[in-house]
Amino acid sequence: MTVLPSATPPAKSLTDLDHRIEAAVGYNIDHLWKHHDRGLLDEPLSRLAEAHRGLSDAERGVTFHRVLLHRLASGEIPMDQRLITRIERVVGQLKATTETRDARQAQAVAALEPVEAAAPAPTALEGPELTAPEFAALLAISQGANLHQHLQTGRLSVITASTTRLPHTVFQRLEAAGLVTRDTSRPIHAGQPISLSEEGRTTVTGGARRDPVPTAVAAPSVGSWPTPARSHR
Repeated sequence: MTVLPSATPPAKSLTDLDHRIEAAVGYNIDHLWKHHDRGLLDEPLSRLAEAHRGLSDAERGVTFHRVLLHRLASGEIPMDQRLITRIERVVGQLKATTETRDARQAQAVAALEPVEAAAPAPTALEGPELTAPEFAALLAISQGANLHQHLQTGRLSVITASTTRLPHTVFQRLEAAGLVTRDTSRPIHAGQPISLSEEGRTTVTGGARRDPVPTAVAAPSVGSWPTPARSHR
């Protein structure tokens, strides 16, 4: 029986540049790809969409070979010379796909930088503009947090020092506003440390000073005796 290829396109793999791209263009990666497919983008954005698509494809190849290597070395398959030969072959393929991924990431960065330079600088959020969950997330991140990507599903999550899992959408808003930063020199699968930016620290300390608002104390009238302090027993 002939098996027809699926009409469903392969799922996109997340990349280390997704947040920067979304912050620069003002919408998510799905919309960027759709606009490119419909020919709605100008030349700089079109180059960026093409470069990101190539990077995503390369990232998917890296993930495939990494998961395959993990399965081969997990102990599920009896260890023999054939398995060792296969592991060595997969390691070589993983190295090649990683080199391809790194080259395509450099191309994507080169396409992204002009778009970032032309984009308006994001306006940092102030304390009153943050919702309660966002401010709570900012406080939690101030104690330490990491951004992780699941090895197989590619799903991103933020884990704080207290092992609390924060909604990724909240983290994206805080990052786009310039309130938090992450160490992109480390691979996202191993966890990228997140810290507050200068604006984020100001927001946290300013919010602490504003909440609660102190109640005004009425000044004593001229000629009146001061109210004695209430004793506590």
